[in-house]
Amino acid sequence: MRNLKTINEFTKELLKDPEVKAEYDKLEPEYQLMCAIIEARREKRLSQKQLAVKAKTTQAKISMIEAGLSNPTIQTVNSIAMAFGKKLRIEFVSR
Repeated sequence: MRNLKTINEFTKELLKDPEVKAEYDKLEPEYQLMCAIIEARREKRLSQKQLAVKAKTTQAKISMIEAGLSNPTIQTVNSIAMAFGKKLRIEFVSR
């Protein structure tokens, strides 16, 4: 029988490698942004198309941002925040 690992176990093992960990850490802000947009959109019960109209962008752009396939400008992220009736806040925190 094979020794199968859960995704969490596999990730934990991969992150022991300092190079992998450094790359993983670089992606964290993008992942947080993706999750924040998806969560806020679901809370507001908006489709990607509805959010796009409110944010004055396209559904394709929202889809690409949520999928991590786009590097949106601060202006775009601010438009999305405003579409949710929220204010964008950016801060630097200690590691």
